[in-house]
Amino acid sequence: MATTEAQIERVRELVAAIPPGRVATYGDIAAAANLSTPRTVGWIMRTDSADLPWHRVLRADGRPAPHLAGRQLSRLAAEGCPIVDDRVDLSRARFDFDCGRNELNSG
Repeated sequence: MATTEAQIERVRELVAAIPPGRVATYGDIAAAANLSTPRTVGWIMRTDSADLPWHRVLRADGRPAPHLAGRQLSRLAAEGCPIVDDRVDLSRARFDFDCGRNELNSG
C-alpha cells in the first residue's frame, strides 16, 4: 500500500512536535500516526526531513543509526538529552505524544 500525503504530513507534524531534549522512536511515531510499521516512518524521514528535528528520532533501543551516531548524539547531548553508552535513556527522554498534545491543548 502506498504512503499517502496525509500520512507523510502526520509524521512530519509528530516529529516537529518533539521538544528539545526529548526523543521518540520510529515505532512511537508509527503508532501515533496509525501506520502499520515503523519502516514507513524511516522511509519518510529519509526522504522528507531536512527541515525537521530528525536527530530526535531513534531506533527502539535508543541508539541512532550507525551512520548518523556522532552527529545525532552530539545534537541530543547539546539539548540536554540523557545519553549513556552511546544510547539515549528512553525511560527519561522519551516524548509522550498524548501528554504533549494535552499540554499543548490546555495552554
